Amino acid sequence: MALSLTRVADPALAGFDDIIDVRSPAEYAEDHLPGAINLPVLDDAERAQVGTIYKRVSPFDARKLGGALVAASAAHHIAGPLSDRGGGWRGLIYCWRGGQRSGSFATILSQIGWRVDRIEGGYKSWRALVVDRVQNRPVPAPVIVLDGNTGSAKTAILARLAARGWQVIDLEGLANHRGSLFGGRADPQPGQKLFEGRLAVALEGLDPARPVVVEAESSRIGNLVLPKSMWQALCAAPRLRLEVPVGARAAYTAARYGDMVDDPARVEAIVAALSPLHPAQRIEGWRAAVAAGDWRGLAEGLLRDHYDPRYLKHRLRYAAGERAVVALDDLDDLDAAAGHVEAALARLVP
Repeated sequence: MALSLTRVADPALAGFDDIIDVRSPAEYAEDHLPGAINLPVLDDAERAQVGTIYKRVSPFDARKLGGALVAASAAHHIAGPLSDRGGGWRGLIYCWRGGQRSGSFATILSQIGWRVDRIEGGYKSWRALVVDRVQNRPVPAPVIVLDGNTGSAKTAILARLAARGWQVIDLEGLANHRGSLFGGRADPQPGQKLFEGRLAVALEGLDPARPVVVEAESSRIGNLVLPKSMWQALCAAPRLRLEVPVGARAAYTAARYGDMVDDPARVEAIVAALSPLHPAQRIEGWRAAVAAGDWRGLAEGLLRDHYDPRYLKHRLRYAAGERAVVALDDLDDLDAAAGHVEAALARLVP
């Protein structure tokens, strides 16, 4: 039986004990359905080998080799990852287009006695739903943008708003990046497709009757591009701006970027990359701060002379959308800061 998906987070997906992606590890790493486990019936090398034989020798020889490899992989998965599944287990299987890889594996599992379905059109059909959701369809809830200069604790305040019951989409969390030159994390960002899939699921989970609060972003978060519908919503949305003194933002930033403090060479390399944009004397001052471990001084210099002027240009483009300003003397008590933001948001919501 083939399951035809109508939504990115189709309720029918919840009816299965496991969603199994039988594509190769590289295909799975690039993107996959939320919650899917990877039980490849062909690994990356085998997939390339079968594809080469299909093109250069014959489809028959490719299918014969592929069948043998799939059978061996199925035996491995049945004796291994699936060995503890009982007779009532239900599995949903997909490959790239819902074709031979998923069909072969599903047939073997069905012969055991398990109830197994496949996704009609495979991963490709689900990806089409994702693209439609993030590129063509509007954000389904009214958007409010939380704005403010770099280091204003916007992401941390968003998390506290979510804990207070507000709808929130944390774009930087989905992108695994803190949204600046120094925003990279130890573990890499997801690929563009995986990011879009995560965003599509978040969008489908919104209640259209309630506003959703989103942090102000540029069109890119690290290496990832904001999809069209999300970017258009950010540009058009009303804005609430945090106004925090540069010293307080510097103290917060120095404490937040502990991973950078642990890797001075990485910080030095990023500062060096800023050389074309700033006077030599300023760059040398920042380098001296890195050498001395003066992270708060470095943060204040970067915020004042690099980030704030650039952020001002960006913010002025959307000045007409600014509806309120929340002034915070410091960021020592983020729960209290979130309370002030919540009160301002409540005044914005009809």
